Amino acid sequence: MKVYLIDFPKIQDPRGNLTFFQHPNQLPFEIKRIFWTYDVPGGETRGGHAFGKQQEVIIALSGSFDVIITLPNGTSEKYSLNRSYYGLFVPQNNWRHIENFSTNALALHISSEFFTSEDYLRDFNDYKRLHGGK
Repeated sequence: MKVYLIDFPKIQDPRGNLTFFQHPNQLPFEIKRIFWTYDVPGGETRGGHAFGKQQEVIIALSGSFDVIITLPNGTSEKYSLNRSYYGLFVPQNNWRHIENFSTNALALHISSEFFTSEDYLRDFNDYKRLHGGK
């Protein structure tokens, strides 16, 4: 599966806009876990791992940040998230990290799996070996 942006419904109203998601209409998996990252100090990064089973959607609920997907061959793709009606679908087996957090950035992560530390692959060289990189 490939990484891609999901354009969530945006209901505009003079009193304020509303966006939602639900499975299976907008999300390609059933939700098992939701977490968020916030108060990230300037210059810090989050992530730096891949998941063996977990798929996730990452949404910038507030502020902005960049999600960097690094393929086993070392090439990278950058996705700049800054709107709460877009989500980035990241399937399993994709190395990712998040950087360039704006002040008051709030990242929402919707996951297909319950937390288990065994699902994390934290060494990029191991990731490359598993997925055919050199």
